[in-house]
Amino acid sequence: MDIGKMFSRVMKAAMLDVDFFKEAEADTSLNQEALMVVILVSIAGGIGAFLGALFGGGFGAAILGLIIPIVLGVANYYIWAYVTYFIGTNLFDGTADPGELLRVLGYASGPRALSILSFIPCVGGLAGLVGAVWALAAGFIGTREALDLDTGKTVITILIGWAIVFVITLIIGGMLGVGTMGLGAATSFLSR
Repeated sequence: MDIGKMFSRVMKAAMLDVDFFKEAEADTSLNQEALMVVILVSIAGGIGAFLGALFGGGFGAAILGLIIPIVLGVANYYIWAYVTYFIGTNLFDGTADPGELLRVLGYASGPRALSILSFIPCVGGLAGLVGAVWALAAGFIGTREALDLDTGKTVITILIGWAIVFVITLIIGGMLGVGTMGLGAATSFLSR
């Protein structure tokens, strides 16, 4: 795997390059690379959460902060791709296979790497939010190209898929105590 080419592809996706998403949709040789992008972006988020929890909580919370974003990042990638595939093909007669969505959504996740900055007070949360919204915009373009839908149908498909992933993440996070960990870290940080 050529890291330089992978980085170039991530940059094209981040620049919302429609032609790139058409290329990624059709190129089955990019399956592993798209997954690698998701893993690396999830690791970046895990590092940001690790540092934030280390500064604000303790070592145990930091370890959870490192592991959980990585696991959820990869799991959410698959869930979002398959839910988006299901909605787009069944509700709106989109034309794609799951692999096409996995590829375009994998590259579209690149801007989420900004979550590595999440440990920085005040700015970190904003950087993570910008990365998430940017990745959502890239995911919109990738999904539109992969499913061959018009803009309105793509918006509905993306929003339903994203909402389902969000709810699943909240449920899993609640079961793992991530919400409590984040609240505890924030409270500890603010009490300084």
